[in-house]
Amino acid sequence: MTYLALNLSHYVNGVAKKHGEVSRLMFGGYNIDAITNGIHAATWTAAPLAQLYDRYITGWHQDNSSLRYALSIPKQEIWQAHIAAKRELLHHVNLEANAGMDADLFTIGFARRAATYKRTDLLFTDIERLKAIAGHRGGLQIVYAGKAHPQDEAGKEQIRHVFRAREQLRDKIKVAYLENYSMEIGKLMTAGVDVWLNTPLPPMEASGTSGMKAAVNGVPSLSVLDGWWIEGCIEGVTGWSIGPKDGEASVSADHSKDAASLYDKLEQIVMPLFVYNRDDYVEVMRHAIALNGSFFNTHRMLQQYVLKAYF
Repeated sequence: MTYLALNLSHYVNGVAKKHGEVSRLMFGGYNIDAITNGIHAATWTAAPLAQLYDRYITGWHQDNSSLRYALSIPKQEIWQAHIAAKRELLHHVNLEANAGMDADLFTIGFARRAATYKRTDLLFTDIERLKAIAGHRGGLQIVYAGKAHPQDEAGKEQIRHVFRAREQLRDKIKVAYLENYSMEIGKLMTAGVDVWLNTPLPPMEASGTSGMKAAVNGVPSLSVLDGWWIEGCIEGVTGWSIGPKDGEASVSADHSKDAASLYDKLEQIVMPLFVYNRDDYVEVMRHAIALNGSFFNTHRMLQQYVLKAYF
């Protein structure tokens, strides 16, 4: 079917620059371009952030690129809008999962289809080190969501691993897994956590969009350099990377090395910035909106399709 589509299409594209590159290697002899995915900003922006943009960025609904002016929004107002979104998320989490989560604690979010290459359980590779990081850095809580395909036993096992880890961490780190993952839950999570975690096994992630939804809400990503994040990551400015630089990883990558990189970033950079230098953390949040929110959206994406594909 792929070759039938390639031979009958006048234009072929991947959904991120890396996806286009990998596709050209897979299907030699075909001209494969790339148009990176985007999200519908007005749909995925939480109400407290949308109200803030309405005050400071006239016309952002009609022109998402104007979100670059988020750099002029006072940091304190961005933080207050974020806290409102965070409280809304945690109210839902505590109601549904009886998790007893606290809005003052650093909160990690992870929500996506539970497929093996997405490595849902990478964060729990070393339980003792995760406990130590939480103890040294002022506390940690984690919100999970996502479903596995009914016939994907390996994906289901990853979810079971999260539940086993939750029991092991019960006294040190609060972990909630929200059932019946939906767009509504996805919107709450991408707006309400403090950092968005993504751990795919390169080069398996075609694009991914959850981190884009987080960015438009001022939530920076902590992600493996694959899919869209290769383009969106400016280290320490829009978020942080996990593992080796683009091109150095492969499907045979050592999971323990990526886990160690994840722990190092959390312990040495991300959590200290959040706990001890909140002003600089909000600066990263502001740049996530201005640089990633303003670009990785459907306005830009559709314009590229019109110019490159439809005409």
